[in-house]
Amino acid sequence: MPRSVNHVASKARRKKILKLAKGYFGRRKNVWTVAKNAVEKGLGYAYRDRRVKKREFRALWIVRINAACRLQGVSYSNFMGKLNNSELEINRKVLADLAMNDPAGFKAVFDQIMSA
Repeated sequence: MPRSVNHVASKARRKKILKLAKGYFGRRKNVWTVAKNAVEKGLGYAYRDRRVKKREFRALWIVRINAACRLQGVSYSNFMGKLNNSELEINRKVLADLAMNDPAGFKAVFDQIMSA
């Protein structure tokens, strides 16, 4: 009995990878073996960097809050310590947005936290 190969499935698999490689430079976009390696590497980076992105944004928020606190004469750690002891439930993302786009609003929140 002759060997049966499912060309439909294997072609679809290759086509799927080559579609993901669209926009890559050189042979990475149209040569199956090169494209497969490039796409696997890219998907690995995408998975990793979805997690790294969260860390980077948190670091950015902390820098912005620290800069706004320093203008008020208080360090970030002292401010966050008082915030955690207060009954105010506000996260770093919102605080950083206030610090950047509404300094008066941040000052009001700052005064409320420091007075408590």
